[in-house]
Amino acid sequence: QVQLVESGGGLVQAGGSVRVSCQASGRTFSRYAMGWFRQAPGKEREFVVAISRSGGRTRYVDSAKGRFTISRDNAKNTVYLQMNGLKPEDTAVYYCAADSIWRVELSTRPREYDYWGQGTQVTVSS
Repeated sequence: QVQLVESGGGLVQAGGSVRVSCQASGRTFSRYAMGWFRQAPGKEREFVVAISRSGGRTRYVDSAKGRFTISRDNAKNTVYLQMNGLKPEDTAVYYCAADSIWRVELSTRPREYDYWGQGTQVTVSS
């Protein structure tokens, strides 16, 4: 089992940047692919980006390509999401999640992730 704790959200102006982090407990962090999802008020949780166990593979939603970067540091049990060029429509609670199953393609489906953090709010003002 792994516990996930996000941090680093906040209020940022449109066009600005923010980095959110997700710290995992336990010694098996490198056995999980990690994903970032977000949920805006009144909307379903949506996939943003995922990274493989080693960090060698990533998968981005189209709206995040070129603006967001996911990375991980297995020695620190941490996954990061660097978000640049933020837009008001990026406003949401951002969640990290862990997928224990190795997949040919990193999953975009929330139900395929086993563990979730509590989320961190990112608000982009126009």
